[in-house]
Amino acid sequence: MQTLKKITILICFIGLIGTGIMNCASRVVYVRKAPPPVRVEVRPVKPYANAVWVAGYWKWNGRNHVWTSGRWVKARRGRTFVKGHWQKKPRGWRYVPGHWR
Repeated sequence: MQTLKKITILICFIGLIGTGIMNCASRVVYVRKAPPPVRVEVRPVKPYANAVWVAGYWKWNGRNHVWTSGRWVKARRGRTFVKGHWQKKPRGWRYVPGHWR
């Protein structure tokens, strides 16, 4: 039973490391179809004092643009959230994810 538990923990650990490595790799996807206009969202009440609103955006799922709703996130001290946006490039539309600066 101990061996099975150790194997399970090892598999989970390897999966987490693999996920982290994949997230570090930057992969730019160009989309030929322009994103729809940004939706106007009604922000829910701020859930806590240091919450920052991250606006919704159109996410490309490989076939279509799919709306991802905005959400409140915890502010990072001394950092500002830069909103994600779509850029028109010669190869197509490219999404620049929101990030902390």
